[in-house]
Amino acid sequence: MAEFSPGLEGVVAAETAVSEVDGANGRLIYRGGYLIEDLVPVVSFEEAAYLLWHGDLPNESQLDSLREQMATARTLNKSARGTLTAMDAATEPMDVLRTVVSAQGAAKTLTKPTLEEAVALTAIFPTIVGATNRRRQGRDIVEPRADLGHAANLLWMMSGEEPAAEKVHLVDTYLVLLADHGLNASTFAARVVASTGSDLTSCVVGAIAALKGPAHGGATLAARNMLDKIGSAENAEKWLREAHARHERFAGFGHRVYRTYDPRAKILREMAKNAAPDLHRTAARTEELALAILHEAHPERPNATNVDFWASVVLTGAGIPKELFTTVFATSRVSGWTAHVLESLSDLRIIRPASRWIGPEPGKKPLQLAKR
Repeated sequence: MAEFSPGLEGVVAAETAVSEVDGANGRLIYRGGYLIEDLVPVVSFEEAAYLLWHGDLPNESQLDSLREQMATARTLNKSARGTLTAMDAATEPMDVLRTVVSAQGAAKTLTKPTLEEAVALTAIFPTIVGATNRRRQGRDIVEPRADLGHAANLLWMMSGEEPAAEKVHLVDTYLVLLADHGLNASTFAARVVASTGSDLTSCVVGAIAALKGPAHGGATLAARNMLDKIGSAENAEKWLREAHARHERFAGFGHRVYRTYDPRAKILREMAKNAAPDLHRTAARTEELALAILHEAHPERPNATNVDFWASVVLTGAGIPKELFTTVFATSRVSGWTAHVLESLSDLRIIRPASRWIGPEPGKKPLQLAKR
């Protein structure tokens, strides 16, 4: 029998050209062999999404066409809008996102996933997130604008105010950084659903459900909550040492794959200096001390900073409420989810791993029936 690997660690479950996480060397490689640090200064989210879907960066005409497609797909259909407005305004944002996406893509018959659907699904996420934020504030929903890009539209629909260029840059960079990340839990969930021959919306809904978990997409919120509890740079050492003594995990440190500093975190760390100077000061001191404490306790473990820690600072600087962090993560990662689903169609085989039976041998335990 094959060896059991908890969490499928080390098990190769798919071949992909969408992205690669080189954990040993701290590299994130996007489709086409592009390092993430080379892409971020020069591409928008739309360009990154095009790259994940097509394998090449778009020329000017192709980029204009994609932007036009996304602009025309931003409006919620009647079913989705009715579902959104019927939900309690205080509903957990990821539950709203999962439910409204499902309503937006509801169909009477199964359809094979298409690139057109991938573009439309990606385009609708900012609309849902923006509407969710407005309803949580008790304010009217703001409609999308065709003249704004993906990141700018998100900020516009969340606030109803013309987004500042600096904040658009923060969000757009974050979206590029988080667009894909190998065979992570939510991407694997999408590919599992796709392997059954299901439709693209169902694949994405499954991915949203996986991303909602605190061990996956919820980690950025956990990092921000930790910084809120610490409160100031001066209080960081006391809080961290007391938390460590209680065997609490430090949110934003350590990663399942990376054995060095997360390359995405390096980029966000620099951006955080101007994005949220006060919070950056607390975060920088927290990072310094957390890494020292973790190294003292376990020098053999590679407990480097991951993307969630500095993402929590940058998103705060962009004006994103922390309760919406995971939905903004999904707004980026949906491009990667859909790219993986489309890629998997070329060799579709249902994902059905084996399990190891640990129950008793049959016939060893007598039947104990209730008296009849």
